[in-house]
Amino acid sequence: MNIGSRVLAIAGLVLVCAVPARAADATGKWKAEFDSQVGVQKYTYDLKVEGAKVTGKASFERMGQKGEVDLLEGKVTGDDISFVEKLDFQGTQISITYTGKVAGDEIKLTRKVGDFATEEFVAKRVKE
Repeated sequence: MNIGSRVLAIAGLVLVCAVPARAADATGKWKAEFDSQVGVQKYTYDLKVEGAKVTGKASFERMGQKGEVDLLEGKVTGDDISFVEKLDFQGTQISITYTGKVAGDEIKLTRKVGDFATEEFVAKRVKE
């Protein structure tokens, strides 16, 4: 391989590495149901991805109550996704941190509730 070919090969490799990973397609509605320390919880996540930023809301049903909360600090890098839900527990704000991987019509999530509990579950895309 001559020097010109090597330079072109290296330049091509540099360009491929410089292109940022395309964010996973997480825009849409996702449903999940999982068991936790407080019983079965049902969630619908309504996500919107713009570039690397994730915004949205979560509707939930837990302990006989229904509610809706904004999702905060959302980001997506490649197929990795994360966001935060704030929970008001007896006047104290607790962060529920979600991290996961998007794979087609599923998101495998880990949900960490402050220092109290961790759950793993799969959210599935709602086909509308």
